[in-house]
Amino acid sequence: MTIPSITCAYKAAVTPLGYKTNLGVVLLRTDETLEHDLRRSLPLEGVALYATRIAVAPEITVDSCAAMEADLTASAKLLPPNLDYAAVVYACTSASSVIGHARVAERIKAGCKTQDVITPLSALIDACHAKGIKRLALVTPYEPAVNKGLRTAIEAAGISLSAEACFYESEDAKVAQLAPEVVASAARQVAQLAPCEAIFISCTNVRTLDIIPALESELGLPVLSSN
Repeated sequence: MTIPSITCAYKAAVTPLGYKTNLGVVLLRTDETLEHDLRRSLPLEGVALYATRIAVAPEITVDSCAAMEADLTASAKLLPPNLDYAAVVYACTSASSVIGHARVAERIKAGCKTQDVITPLSALIDACHAKGIKRLALVTPYEPAVNKGLRTAIEAAGISLSAEACFYESEDAKVAQLAPEVVASAARQVAQLAPCEAIFISCTNVRTLDIIPALESELGLPVLSSN
């Protein structure tokens, strides 16, 4: 059966979606939180956000973090290739400390055109330096062995750690379901263990955006998170 058809004239959109800037993010396949948080936090007008995913084992360990290095370039290549990005985020705090920020940046820039690469670790260090924070308390979903690289990188940047609270949860899907109120409780408790100038809640899969304002007001301290 033949149906009527017409040939349409192509015309490009006058204004691109990212007429102010294009941003990319490489998300873990298990991350249920950060993409939502970014879209809540970023301005909608003129700022285009493009996401891709990277494979990771269900459990977050030092080895599973290190294994992602091999797939970073391939994942970055899945971002829209015709765009220039102001920044691309690799959204894993623990893996960025295991692989190293410089290597993460190298692997991502091999896969897409971006001026800058950001990791939660590099963003944390920049935030601490900007705010003059030199002593952090840490809240993390993982066991201390997974956090070793994170602690080392933070201390290498001239920031000391006063205390640590861990949930000992290695399965990232369960991390995404951590109740915000228990995360807030951990932040309160770790702040009482030893003097600190700020609290850092690690992991992009932890829901933090809605608890930070009340925690900062209650504790009188900056509360930073991966997201």
